[in-house]
Amino acid sequence: MLRSRVIPCLLIQNKGLVKTVKFKSPKYVGDPINAVKIFNEKEADELIILDIDATVNSKEPDYKMIEYLANESRMPLCYGGGVKTPEQAKRIIKLGVEKVAFSSEAILNPAFLMDVAKQIGRQSIVVVLDVKKTMFGSYEIYSHNAKRKIKRKLFDFVIELEKIGIGELVINSIDNDGVMQGYDLALVNKVRNCINIPLTVLGGAGSSSDIIKLIETHKVIGAAAGSLFVFKGKYKAVLINYLSKQALSHINQVSKNLT
Repeated sequence: MLRSRVIPCLLIQNKGLVKTVKFKSPKYVGDPINAVKIFNEKEADELIILDIDATVNSKEPDYKMIEYLANESRMPLCYGGGVKTPEQAKRIIKLGVEKVAFSSEAILNPAFLMDVAKQIGRQSIVVVLDVKKTMFGSYEIYSHNAKRKIKRKLFDFVIELEKIGIGELVINSIDNDGVMQGYDLALVNKVRNCINIPLTVLGGAGSSSDIIKLIETHKVIGAAAGSLFVFKGKYKAVLINYLSKQALSHINQVSKNLT
């Protein structure tokens, strides 16, 4: 039976673990390998790791780091950052990663994903779209850590990605990144109504209640979060953590009742 997944999302910069607010002011929060070990102990459903330096600085993926992370991880792992060729994606999968995430390259050349599918299979292709709400209430797509606005209509593009046959879509709210005041449920609803492929939402989760609300509203879905799993308390002390077993049990029950 399919169920909702609760997914920590880790951002890598200069080989360290960082957290941003609205894609700005990255704060160092620790060592990524140590974080993976903790999420192993907490039995996290899945893990997303995004190298936010790679594409901006036109660097290849750091294969050695990816290998370390994959060897340490006991949960399904999705890696994104700097992947521009099918061959790079295949190399990453061979290191033990289950999914490869694409953003700027997928936006610039969606047909490229068909070539990637031949190397790693459609089920291993994840597209991450960073989106920002306009003053008029519409949504725009950005790339390169929200530095470049993309001239594509969000909802038309997600339909195009589904037709291409990607395995999963991640919608990341720039406005809600690191704010910890809840997901943009209106955005999620609009995207969910456009597509039927697996959808994961990132940006805004501040508590287990936000995750439960997302699942209750949208049934089987991926609930990803960054700040929620690296900070603790109102002063945001750095503490790698996961949801309590009680909260996870509640989420699993909600997900079960909705399927």
